[in-house]
Amino acid sequence: MTKKIGFIGVGNMGAAIINGLASRDDIQIHGTDRRAAGLAELSKKFGVVQQETALDLTKVCDYIILAVKPQHAEAVVREIAPHLDNNKCLISICAGLNTDSFKEWTDNRCPVVRVMPNTPALVGESVSAICLDDQALTDEMKSFVPEVFEGIGQAHVLSEKQFDAFTGVIGSGPAYVFYFMEAMIESGVALGLTRQQSTEMVKGLFLGSAKLADQSDHTVTALREMVTSPGGTTIRALMHFDRKSVRGDIIDGVFESYLRSIELGK
Repeated sequence: MTKKIGFIGVGNMGAAIINGLASRDDIQIHGTDRRAAGLAELSKKFGVVQQETALDLTKVCDYIILAVKPQHAEAVVREIAPHLDNNKCLISICAGLNTDSFKEWTDNRCPVVRVMPNTPALVGESVSAICLDDQALTDEMKSFVPEVFEGIGQAHVLSEKQFDAFTGVIGSGPAYVFYFMEAMIESGVALGLTRQQSTEMVKGLFLGSAKLADQSDHTVTALREMVTSPGGTTIRALMHFDRKSVRGDIIDGVFESYLRSIELGK
C-alpha cells in the first residue's frame, strides 16, 4: 500500500529527505512551501505533488513532516490540528521543540515523532535521532519513520531525555569537525602550502580517516595508535595536545552544548 508523506516546508533539510525517499515506489511525496519556485523544482525532479496550503496537504497525507523554522511551528500546527487524527503521524524536525509541545498544539489528536537530523543530511550522510516515546504511535509508524530517515544516513531511536546529549555530541558535531578542519587548513598555509592545496588535502584527510574508521575492524583508539610511532612526529604533536588539555577542552565544549540544549528546552 502506497504511503503518502507530506512536507510542510521543502527547504534544505526537507529537500534532502525528499531526495532520500525519491527512489521508493511505495511512497507518494507531497509538499507545500511559501517559495513556489523551490517546490516546483522538486515536483519536476522527483514528482512531488504540490499542495497549495498546509491544510490541503494534511488532509491527504498519512505522515506529515514539519520542516519549518521553529518560531513558525506552533502557528502551522495549530492551523492543521483540526485535520489530524490517530491515523496520521506528525513528524517534527524543528530544532529545540519537544514532543509535549506538539501534543499540546494538536490537542493530542495524533501521534507525534520528534526527529533531529544533522546537517550532513544535505549530502545523504546524516546521523539522526528519532524519538518514538509517544504511546499513541502504532507499530507500523514505529517501523516506518526510521526507514524514512535511513534514506539520508544513520537513524538512531533514542528516548527524548537523550536528545540533549545527542545535540551536544552529534547535532552540534559538524561544527566541531569544521572548526578543527579550519585549524588544520591554516596550519598548512602557515607551513607554506597554498590555501587551495591545504584545503584539498585536509578535506581528503577527513574523508579518508572517516572511511577508514567506518570500514576497519579496529577501534578509533587502535587506529590512532597505528599512526603514532615511538619517538616519531605524531606522538610529539599528541603530547603537545595533551599538555594543553585539548582532549579535555573538547569534552568540556560538548558538555557546554549539552547544557545549552537543556536551557533552550526550558
